[in-house]
Amino acid sequence: MTDSKEMVKVENANSQQWEDSLNNECCIAPTVNIYETTDEYLLVADMPGLSKDDVRIKLEDGSLVIIGKVNYKDLVNRKYILNETEIGNYYRRFNISDSIDESKIVARMESGQLTITLPKHERVKPKIIEIR
Repeated sequence: MTDSKEMVKVENANSQQWEDSLNNECCIAPTVNIYETTDEYLLVADMPGLSKDDVRIKLEDGSLVIIGKVNYKDLVNRKYILNETEIGNYYRRFNISDSIDESKIVARMESGQLTITLPKHERVKPKIIEIR
């Protein structure tokens, strides 16, 4: 499945259907890389097979929560000859520092890879002080 660069909505509200899936179906943690630039942190999560409509990102109690919903019943009920991957919805929670400007967080989904840009507040960015 190939997604063009799709924007993923960062939301503050819970969706009951998604919460029910997390409570009743198996969940796995997506593999994640996090790196830093001068202006931001970038979080890249591998969530193969998902599109932007299958992913929710929540800001909740000082945490960033990533949820990816698969067609769990279909995947579990297949007659596998060989299955080397874990089956489950994706779930991962990260504590967010107060150095992050939560109002400017942006997320993109492309080819099963979720990239979340976490901009730094101006107050924590490095500054060069001119000597007079």
